Amino acid sequence: MTNVLGWLGIVRLGLVQTALGSVVVLTTSTFNRVMIVELLLPAVLPGALVALYYAIQIFRPRLGYGSDVGGRRTPWIIGGMAVLALGGIGAATAIAWMEVNPAAGIALAVMAFVMIGLGVGAAGTSLLVLLATRVDAQRRSAAATIVWLMMLIGFIVTTLLASMFLDPFSTTRLVAVTSVVAGCAFLLTLAAIWRVEPSTANHPVGESPQPAEQPTPQSPQPSFREALQQVWDEPDARRFALFVFVSMFAFSAQNLILEPFAGTVFGLTPGESTRLSGVQNGGILLGMMLVAIAGGSVFRIGTMRAWMIGGCIASSAGLFSLAVSGFVGPAWPLHLSVFLMGTALGAFAVAAIWSMMGLVAAGRARREGVRMGLWGAAQALAFGLGGLLGTASIDLTRYLFNSPVVSYATVFTAEALLFLVAGMLAARVTAAARDHPPGVANDQASVSAVSSTSQR
Repeated sequence: MTNVLGWLGIVRLGLVQTALGSVVVLTTSTFNRVMIVELLLPAVLPGALVALYYAIQIFRPRLGYGSDVGGRRTPWIIGGMAVLALGGIGAATAIAWMEVNPAAGIALAVMAFVMIGLGVGAAGTSLLVLLATRVDAQRRSAAATIVWLMMLIGFIVTTLLASMFLDPFSTTRLVAVTSVVAGCAFLLTLAAIWRVEPSTANHPVGESPQPAEQPTPQSPQPSFREALQQVWDEPDARRFALFVFVSMFAFSAQNLILEPFAGTVFGLTPGESTRLSGVQNGGILLGMMLVAIAGGSVFRIGTMRAWMIGGCIASSAGLFSLAVSGFVGPAWPLHLSVFLMGTALGAFAVAAIWSMMGLVAAGRARREGVRMGLWGAAQALAFGLGGLLGTASIDLTRYLFNSPVVSYATVFTAEALLFLVAGMLAARVTAAARDHPPGVANDQASVSAVSSTSQR
């Protein structure tokens, strides 16, 4: 059984991400709309449920620790996907129940969203660890792009198909459509993950180059608290967690105020502002592809660390341009600014994922799940807080300055400064990444592991 995944293995793991995305997109978009529009419930309810989903992600380190102790990731991926699927069906059932008994429906929704958060945390953390530890360093940037794109495919395909079968709408139909999507996602996960991981626990590609500190199979495992403290004591793991939190906070904060900014300051209609978001997503896609090419074995340009820092700086410049654009008015090339900012965001995001995959094994052995869980928790908390505080900051600054232009300029400037802080944090992460270009393993253990195995 080989240790290194080829392109087919990477795509198969990407299919698991597609399955995850297909269930999550219903819970964070369709369910929100139904509760607000069809059931006429307060908007704070779906907002609180999504915030709960993000808050549950704080358990990612503990979920990753469970897969470290067991030595295999597949059971956690399958189990997490099962919990996610059941949570999605439970959430749809809760919405249907809200029609006749709002209190009972809300109580069930709370339990369902807890399950959704736990399922995503268990499956997503172990999936990324498996991808990071089984992919040759030369393919990590491309693998990160493939997995991200396949998650987006899950979003797109699910929303298109669900929109076809949800009309004429009823809550019964919502439960049926969600059940089909969740069932198909679980079956797709089973098929995609089958025999990707060896049946016996193996040390991952790129494991710690400090064999004296590696526990043997017979040695007792530390408690979760001890394992988490060990990971937090690793300078690169701690710095990367702070980098992830700050950068993703800025990323999510701008995401929720871009369309309102375009409508309020530039007078764009809902359709026009939606197209503006499409322009940004197109730039994100381009940035992802550029980094994938730069990190490939043929066109190798710079290091992923350099792309990560450069992406943060460029994202900051893009946000500064939006801060200025409101004062200039319609003469400003808004679409070009948003496209270039999207390109910077895509480049930074993929470079960060590549760096995460490279760093996950750069420390104590058999702590990969805890390490990835720590970063996943930082990202989820940043997304939850970024969206909440980004929108709240607009309300606060509009009250203080009584000017939407000044309000949005202030918030965009603050987000730009956060990206500069993120760039400084990225500059302090992993000396190994500074010394090696993309595609070169960071330690001798990685080189030995890669060279001694054949491609799947």
